Amino acid sequence: MAAVMLSRVIGYAREAYIAFAFGAGSQTDAYVAAFTLPDWLNYIVAGGAASITFISIYTRFLAEKRDADAQKTFSIIITVMTVVMIIGTIFTEIFTPQFVSWMFGASRSHAGFSPQQIELCVHLTRILLPAQIFFYVGGVVSAVLLSHRLFLFPAFGPLLYNIFIIVGGVVGGHRFGIASLAYGALVGSVIGPFLASVIGAARIGTGYKPSFDIMNPAFREWVRLSVPLMLGVSLVTADDWILRHYAASAVGEIARLNYAKRFFAVPIAVLGQATGQASLPFFARLFNEKKMKEFAGTVNDSVYRVSAASFLATGWMMAAALPVIDLVYRRGKFVFADTQTTAIYFFWFSLSLALWSAQGLYARAFYAAGNTLTPMVAVTVITAASLPVYSILFHAFGVVGLAWASDIGIGANLLALALLLHARKLVSLWELRWGEIGKALVTAVVAGGISFEVAKIVALPKSGHGSRAADLMQLALVSVTWAAASAAGLWLLKSELPQDLRRRKGAVYPAVAQGGSKEILGAGTQP
Repeated sequence: MAAVMLSRVIGYAREAYIAFAFGAGSQTDAYVAAFTLPDWLNYIVAGGAASITFISIYTRFLAEKRDADAQKTFSIIITVMTVVMIIGTIFTEIFTPQFVSWMFGASRSHAGFSPQQIELCVHLTRILLPAQIFFYVGGVVSAVLLSHRLFLFPAFGPLLYNIFIIVGGVVGGHRFGIASLAYGALVGSVIGPFLASVIGAARIGTGYKPSFDIMNPAFREWVRLSVPLMLGVSLVTADDWILRHYAASAVGEIARLNYAKRFFAVPIAVLGQATGQASLPFFARLFNEKKMKEFAGTVNDSVYRVSAASFLATGWMMAAALPVIDLVYRRGKFVFADTQTTAIYFFWFSLSLALWSAQGLYARAFYAAGNTLTPMVAVTVITAASLPVYSILFHAFGVVGLAWASDIGIGANLLALALLLHARKLVSLWELRWGEIGKALVTAVVAGGISFEVAKIVALPKSGHGSRAADLMQLALVSVTWAAASAAGLWLLKSELPQDLRRRKGAVYPAVAQGGSKEILGAGTQP
């Protein structure tokens, strides 16, 4: 958990450096947009190979004491899919100009990148594409580590990746300009997600022997489970692509949306992704051991805790949007006008914190049950249905409408996954602690509203690089007011959330955590 949080903090430092050095302009737009095709390649070709479908198969083999089969499946998937990724990388390198022009060029409905931006975006995309090979291999190796309940090495991968992006900019910025960030990302993908996980796997004795045995039953099972993830398109991933497509109409908007979304990723990591990443092995083990009641209870308890805590955090985030964005980004080429716009986007993204956090847990519950087809068909339909929503809200309200569409889409995504799990009698919605979630929501609305008004007492300077003292003073007022109002609200409503959050981790993952606690502590890792 601490490593994941540290990774997100370094991720913030990366965005803060980019804002300082390059601001929110045409070059930054091109840099952010350059990640789109590599993301597509990783999503479409690698699909759920890394930490979703593979981890369920590998965990089952470990539970059945079939270590040799687990190692063989690992070797086959690594060998076959690495070759596929290399071929995919060569293909996309060739057709990068056509993709960038189609995705970000001007159209009848809206303006797009200028010819200079398209040329720069193509150049940056071609630098970034080979990194997906290392992300893929590192992802599969990370799944092995997670199956052994070793969470530290996978968590350090993103941390090192972000550090090398910053180093690339600092060392090569004057010579290569914004391309230095792309070169840093390429090197970081090798040192971070790939090498960190490989070192971890070597320490636990994970072996690898090249194999193209595509007739292996476990490999065929993996293909059957992964194809829906490769062909389907979840809004969780597609949201960034859609935002970039429409925001290309105005200079700086892709960058400002990205700054808001990346900072929004910090609480998502703490409340959702960290829990979700650790929960998949636990969920899979419970399901494979046929402990269905404990499986459902563990999922519901995780969703309740994450959702209730997210609602409270949202109250603070919306009230503190302007001073916190001003504090973390406003320096160098990032001016107050950028702060105001980014804060508005962050404000609206914050509304969906609980939705993003909870849907990740529901998705992992499906993957742990070995069912990828049902959820992926559902979320693909939702993604397709959301496209007109993005278009309508963008043309009616501008870029801020995209943030609203993002919230609506992820809400629909969450609802679909929850209803499907309920309908299949895997996780009952009736057993979710709705009363406690409601108390947290009411408390968050009141605490956030009061804090938002109190924040107006301190005005932020609009000229120059602002005042860190004013930012901190406004943040302090918001934080103290929010904390007092939240504590009072939870006490008045007799909420059990504080006690639930203080309970030991073992209570969240009952039988599994008790059985594996010695192994986890002995390995020096935290789930």
